[in-house]
Amino acid sequence: MAPPKFLGLSGRPLSLAVSTVATTGFLLFGYDQGVMSGIITAPAFNNFFTPTRNNSTMQGLITAIYEIGCLIGAMFVLWTGDLLGRRKNIMVGAFIMALGVVIQVTCQAGANPFAQLFVGRVVMGIGNGMNTSTIPTYQAECSKTSNRGLLICIEGGVIAFGTLIAYWIDYGASYGPDDLTWRFPIAFQIVFAIFICVPMFYLPESPRWLLSHGRTQDADRVIAALRGYEIDGPETIQERNLIVDSLRASGGFGQKNTPFKALFTGGKTQHFRRLLLGSSSQFMQQVGGCNAVIYYFPILFQESIGETHNMSMLLGGINMIVYSIFATVSWFAIERVGRRRLFLIGTVGQMLSMVIVFACLIPNDPMKARGAAVGLFTYIAFFGATWLPLPWLYPAEVNPIRTRGKANAVSTCSNWMFNFLIVMVTPIMIDKIGWGTYLFFAVMNGCFIPIIYFFYPETAHRSLEEIDIIFAKGFVEKISYVKAAKELPHLAPEEIEAYANRYGLVDRDSNGEGGNRRDEEKTRDRTDQSDSDSPAHVDVVDERGVESGLGDGINTKNEP
Repeated sequence: MAPPKFLGLSGRPLSLAVSTVATTGFLLFGYDQGVMSGIITAPAFNNFFTPTRNNSTMQGLITAIYEIGCLIGAMFVLWTGDLLGRRKNIMVGAFIMALGVVIQVTCQAGANPFAQLFVGRVVMGIGNGMNTSTIPTYQAECSKTSNRGLLICIEGGVIAFGTLIAYWIDYGASYGPDDLTWRFPIAFQIVFAIFICVPMFYLPESPRWLLSHGRTQDADRVIAALRGYEIDGPETIQERNLIVDSLRASGGFGQKNTPFKALFTGGKTQHFRRLLLGSSSQFMQQVGGCNAVIYYFPILFQESIGETHNMSMLLGGINMIVYSIFATVSWFAIERVGRRRLFLIGTVGQMLSMVIVFACLIPNDPMKARGAAVGLFTYIAFFGATWLPLPWLYPAEVNPIRTRGKANAVSTCSNWMFNFLIVMVTPIMIDKIGWGTYLFFAVMNGCFIPIIYFFYPETAHRSLEEIDIIFAKGFVEKISYVKAAKELPHLAPEEIEAYANRYGLVDRDSNGEGGNRRDEEKTRDRTDQSDSDSPAHVDVVDERGVESGLGDGINTKNEP
């Protein structure tokens, strides 16, 4: 019997289709980050939207209001994401983004176009906020464990490629008629939105989400299609049971929505600390100055270095090529170098780059100010290789299975809140304090170094279960969690249970009756599978397989 198909595909081709659509969502995210930078100071744009002419506050507002929309979208997913499901959230998000594009490009002179542009930016932001909160989770739950971390890093990396596309489209459109200068770069975003929305209608829902809602038959069909199994085959049943075991062990089976109070617990699981670690990485990414460079690179060259608008846009496009090239570095370094070391290398590099920029601007000499360009280029290189993908990966790893969905949404909210703040104040800072803007970002990066060094445990080469044990070890032994991560040896699957028992993560008495559950499920009529209420016997499941929904999770007790 052939495996079921979605979009006419199954097995590896279907998984590739899921990854392609998911990655396109972050390509659009990157495009949105860069598109306004090339048009916000264009004479054609300023003459049409007159409030932005020679007004750094209004330029900052119309650029940053997009982030408020993104924050609203992320908060929507925080409250309703587990109820709607991954596919619906992504499709609705892409549709809302397309609607926002239409609102923006249909602005007409004499009909308060600035207000319409304002509304369109907010609407599009809402759609992007929904997508950036949902797509990483969807891709992780539909991917093999062996490439999940790489895929999330690739998602982060393609943000740079989206920004690169936006910069060069802005530059090319600047040679066209006045309307083309700003309408076409904005309108081009609808291509990405359609490519996300239409295929997603035919792609499968996350099997983990389906099982958390008791839809066992649908989950079996998705698992079989993604992995190329027969729908009634033993591999499909085994993979489904691993997901169910994981959900039961975390208290999430049949629980359609994780309560918010679970985010604020301490003890051996340290939910709240782990929430703060993930959210702080997003906070530091923004306050480190990345979007001050990405959004306003041409403005920085015009106002701070004194280049022409055309030359500033050209240099901005070259800078984005550098950005994109270095964004691929993390794909090869993330496992070899480790998260902590990449965080620290990136922070030091960004700090020194900002020092170069403000030092070259202090003399107020146009020739010496050109040296600031070197600092901006080295900044974007360090950022692309380290801080661009890491804040999307680290929260997904450091948060436990029960709170991961909501904790990731909170991290995304943190990203958009401070993204708005930085994008809003950067043009004002450049106008009022000049080189002091770059001094501020240098100091902020310097402040991050001790936080990362003393509080961020290493998660490279660790299963998600081992990360749980790191926090339990730190709590029980009353040592720093960084030290706990260094001391804990890398564990084989059969060793994980012993350590979980040692630190009290497993209830030894909870094993009793679960041994026959899988045999019963294999023979039970399929229409009754979702109603099973027999107790689960698994206390520890290898989340390297389970959390992806399709990997090689290992049941450590009483295999039939």
